[in-house]
Amino acid sequence: MQMDERKMRILRAIIDDYILTGVPVGSRTISRKYETSLSSATIRNEMSDLEELGFLDQPHVSAGRIPSAKAYRLYVDSMLQAGVIPNDSAESVLSHFSGKIHQMEDVIDHAARVLSSLTQYTAVVLSPKGTEPRLQTIQLVPVSAGSALVVIVTDQGVIRDSVIRISPDMDGDTLYAISRTLTDEMRGCTLTDACRKMPELIRRMEGNDEVLRGLYGYFSEGQRPRSPHVAVGGTSNMLSYPEYSDMDKARTFLSLMETHDKLADIIRGNGELAFTVRIGPETGVPEMVDCSIVTATYSTRGGQQGTIGVIGPTRMRYSRVISILNMMGHELTDMLTADEDGNPENRNERR
Repeated sequence: MQMDERKMRILRAIIDDYILTGVPVGSRTISRKYETSLSSATIRNEMSDLEELGFLDQPHVSAGRIPSAKAYRLYVDSMLQAGVIPNDSAESVLSHFSGKIHQMEDVIDHAARVLSSLTQYTAVVLSPKGTEPRLQTIQLVPVSAGSALVVIVTDQGVIRDSVIRISPDMDGDTLYAISRTLTDEMRGCTLTDACRKMPELIRRMEGNDEVLRGLYGYFSEGQRPRSPHVAVGGTSNMLSYPEYSDMDKARTFLSLMETHDKLADIIRGNGELAFTVRIGPETGVPEMVDCSIVTATYSTRGGQQGTIGVIGPTRMRYSRVISILNMMGHELTDMLTADEDGNPENRNERR
């Protein structure tokens, strides 16, 4: 028995209807709404064949059919091959990322909130996994007598800031001169390299000990190994779907969402690919056998890659989710590869 065009049409109609309603689909529904030229009896025969082929399940004897994980895989693969990736969410994504966000953690947290809001599923965003960022510019800005704001831009397009103690009589011109010298000396250095250079700079730049020692402490703190930042948005969104009305299943899912290390491993998956869609058992996680995970990547100026992902029921609106992830991946990349004037690298090449 083979999949012919009619079976494909009927299967797609069943999947579309089940994604929309969450209710098992019967032959009369397909005949009335999708395949009006076919009788219910003909559609029932085709549905029986589809069940035998492993594309449909029948949860109850008297109920209609629901798509299997195998059916969703065929659905997604066919959709992607046909290039059906609508951009109906483009303006929404762009509007949410119109402002400038400085800290990497803020970017990640904001992206998770936006992604969960636009998809109405659970969103997970991971910070880039790669080499240590390299310094581009260092600026010292007076904020009060005895304190200055340190603003550091790295090659990952991320701005780090912190307040350090300085001599009360140090003015803005002096801080600007120190900033120029530090930028010249430190450009291209990692935080580890910067720490190695600081003792020599302290000896050479006499009279600026307090501010330089404050920077030394800041660099030392920043080079400590950190786990990738994991932001989760819309965890409770999943509880609105009937698949998670069972309390034990909901509790298991919520518990998994709180285990950020494990969640990072699950989401990162095949992070080297532009898009991945893992459906049900393909996730490899028993707690997510009724879930699908769609992920995409974004890049920083230094070439490191982060991951954005959406977790939803297997009857997820795949086309919309892929569209939103596509746009958000581009916007995050543009934001994190922007130069000091805010111009993203190679914007036109990625569009």
